[in-house]
Amino acid sequence: MTPTYSTDIVIFGGGIAGLWLLNRLRNQGFDAILFESNQIGSGQTIASQGIIHGGLKYALNGALTGATEAIADMPSRWRNCLAGSGDVDLQGTAILSNHYYLWSAAGLRSKLKTFLGSKSLRGKVNPLQNKEFSSLFRNSTVQGNLYELPDFVINTDSLLQVLARNQFDHLFKYEKDAIEFNRNQLGDIESVSIISNLPNSTSSEIQIEAQQFIFCAGGGNEKLISQANLKTPNTQRRPLKMVWIRNNDLPPAYVHCIGDSFSLTPRLTVTTHYNDENDVVWYLGGELAEKGVERSNEEQIQAAKNQTAESFPWVDFSNASWNCISIDRCEAKIENRFRPDDTCLIAEDNAIAVWPTKLTLTPSLADKIVEHLANNSIAARPTNDNSTLRQYFGEPKIAVPYWN
Repeated sequence: MTPTYSTDIVIFGGGIAGLWLLNRLRNQGFDAILFESNQIGSGQTIASQGIIHGGLKYALNGALTGATEAIADMPSRWRNCLAGSGDVDLQGTAILSNHYYLWSAAGLRSKLKTFLGSKSLRGKVNPLQNKEFSSLFRNSTVQGNLYELPDFVINTDSLLQVLARNQFDHLFKYEKDAIEFNRNQLGDIESVSIISNLPNSTSSEIQIEAQQFIFCAGGGNEKLISQANLKTPNTQRRPLKMVWIRNNDLPPAYVHCIGDSFSLTPRLTVTTHYNDENDVVWYLGGELAEKGVERSNEEQIQAAKNQTAESFPWVDFSNASWNCISIDRCEAKIENRFRPDDTCLIAEDNAIAVWPTKLTLTPSLADKIVEHLANNSIAARPTNDNSTLRQYFGEPKIAVPYWN
């Protein structure tokens, strides 16, 4: 006979969305558990640049878009959590830079886009004088403009450690092909059967009953939606080819570089990280990463060399090592929309498929899920001893950055 286990919420996916939600729900008294098929944060989270931004990159035409409005209050939400006074305690998360910057090239169009963007936001955007420039721009040979934004940059692997530190008893590893969703007579999902991945378990599988099943698995949502036979949610992927540069002579860089093209995406989005040997790593996104999917790895690295040389002609890259990685941004597929402006939640048959869309919007996603549970009269019940599940499932490891 298959053993059973009962809980309030089962979360699938251990990236930023799943971990944040696990912490939020358990803080509110819910008996919530999380299943991860790979490593914690191994998808979009560890590939993120860690920018907690307020939407300027979406306002370079001077107009407030839906994305700009959705993101505007996020930096303050995150700062409260980092201080221990928010919905989720992020104390101990490493902050790589307390500010992010916007740099315009010398061209008129670049300066105009930067100016319009800076004037369209609610947050405080400060134009800096040369004497206030960071070390990167102090030696600039380009007469550009530098703005200080209310955005900041966190260390994503540190964030994963902090979100997981109090939840290890509630994190479980499973095999993505080893599950089956079970429905009741009304057609709602009432349980999931998962095959054990521990050789010495007392049973080959266990049936887990829950009030709600939440899919937070990013690219893995596609398979979960199919396995649960859901009809409404659908996913889309937007690929990127990111580049990282390792060179200990590089100064810290946390900046959007605005080019002279008609594109409203920053030409380069640069963050600085450090590997296990404390080597300096520049991580490059922006328009370079979006257009890079059309290039081979060799072509993308050459494009990165060209763009960094043009954007930072005073920086010496001669001793740098270059690498690139392909990642997918996974989002809800919305009719006639290329990129969702906000977080997405699609509920069907006791399951919810969710996508934060952007790292910075994670607190907003949790708000929507908490509201959905309240509106559907899903309340916390007495908690269980999760050690029972540890007899069937191991503990997932935490992902490490690519440059480690």
